[in-house]
Amino acid sequence: MEIAKLMDEMGVSIIAVGYPAVSETEKEAVKLVASEGLSKAKVATPARPTKKDIDLVIECNADEVPIFLATSDLHLRYKLKMSREESIKKAVEAVEYAKDHGLIVDFVAEDCSRSNLTHLKNIFKAVAEAKADKIVIADTVGFMLPASMKYLTSKIRDFLWEECKLKIPLAVHCHNDFGLATANTLAAIEEGVTYPHVTVNGYGERAGNAPFEEVVMALEILYDVRTGIKKEKIYELSLLVEEKFGFPLPIHKAIVGRNAFSHESGIHVHGVMAHSLTYELFPPEIIGRQRKFYFGKHTGKYHVEARLKTLGITVSEGKLRKIVDRIKKLHEIKKRNRSKKQLEQIKEFMEKVQTGITEKEFFKIVEEVTGIKITKRKIPPPKFRKET
Repeated sequence: MEIAKLMDEMGVSIIAVGYPAVSETEKEAVKLVASEGLSKAKVATPARPTKKDIDLVIECNADEVPIFLATSDLHLRYKLKMSREESIKKAVEAVEYAKDHGLIVDFVAEDCSRSNLTHLKNIFKAVAEAKADKIVIADTVGFMLPASMKYLTSKIRDFLWEECKLKIPLAVHCHNDFGLATANTLAAIEEGVTYPHVTVNGYGERAGNAPFEEVVMALEILYDVRTGIKKEKIYELSLLVEEKFGFPLPIHKAIVGRNAFSHESGIHVHGVMAHSLTYELFPPEIIGRQRKFYFGKHTGKYHVEARLKTLGITVSEGKLRKIVDRIKKLHEIKKRNRSKKQLEQIKEFMEKVQTGITEKEFFKIVEEVTGIKITKRKIPPPKFRKET
C-alpha cells in the first residue's frame, strides 16, 4: 500500500500491483490497493486467458488486466500444447470476456520477440478487432538487440496502424537477461510505444526487467521527454521498494545504486568540485540524492586539501603529500584484509535473501501433507529437456 501510494503521488499512470491467481494473500493485497482509490493511477493485475483468472481480476475491482499468452512456436508447442489458430481463438475469447466486464484490456504477447511475424500480425489484428486497449510486445527472455526491437516494433506498428487502420496503443515489456532491457525499451519508444513496462530497481524474474528509474531518467535527460514523474522522489521510492522487498540494491546500480553519485578518483573529485557536470550528467538532487566523496587509494591531494579547508586547516605541501600517501596505504591494507570467508558469508546471505523456500523446506511440506517419508537417497536430480 505504501509503495502504491508513493507511485501514485509521483505520477505513475498504471500500477500492476499483483497477480491474484498466485495466492489468497496476493489477491487480498490487490483488493486492498484497488479499494483504496488512488488519486490518479489505474490499478492493473495480470491474468492468463481464462475466465477463472479474469474473474479474480473483476473480484479485486482492478481497472485494467494485462492478459498474457505466449505467441512463439516454442511456447505453443512445448508449454501450451496449442496450435497458432487455437491460441488466436483463446486470446480473442479472453479479451471479449474481459471487455464485457468493463475492464481495460492489454494483450501481452509473451515471447513475442521469438515469434513468427505472420502469426503475430494475425493475433494482434484479432485482439485489436476484439477491442483490446493495448498491444504489448514482450521480450520475455531479454535477447533482443535495440536494432531488432526497432525493426519488430515498426513492423507491428505499420501493420496495425496503417495497413489495418487499427490505431491501438503499443506497450513494451523487456527483460534484462543481456543487460539490454533499458536500451530495448527506449528503442521501442522511438518507434511509437507509449506504454513502457518497468519495475522499480529492475527487480523481476531472472535478471529482472527494465528499471523504472533508468527509463524515466533516460527519457527525461537523454530524450528531453517529460514523463510526468516527480523525479525528486525516485530515490525515495527505490529505497522503499528495496526495504519492502528485502532485496539489497547492487552497489553499482545505475541511478539509484550506492556508488552512482560517489567519487574517489582524484581526477574525478577535482573535476566535480570545479563543476559537477564534468563527471555527472545531472545533479543527484534531481532524484532526491546527494553526491559523496570517498577517501581511498585513488584519492588525490586536491580532495584532501579541500576537505581540510572546510575544517579551517592549512598544511604544507610536504604534509599534504604524507596524508595522501597514508590514505592510499591504509585503503590497500584494508582491501587485503578482506577475507574470502567474509565474501562467502555475504554471498550466502544474499542467496538466502533472494530465493524462495529451500529444497529441505519443500520436502518437509510434502512429507507433512502426504505422510510419505522422503530421504535424500530418494531425491533424483531434476530432468530438463535438452534442445539445440
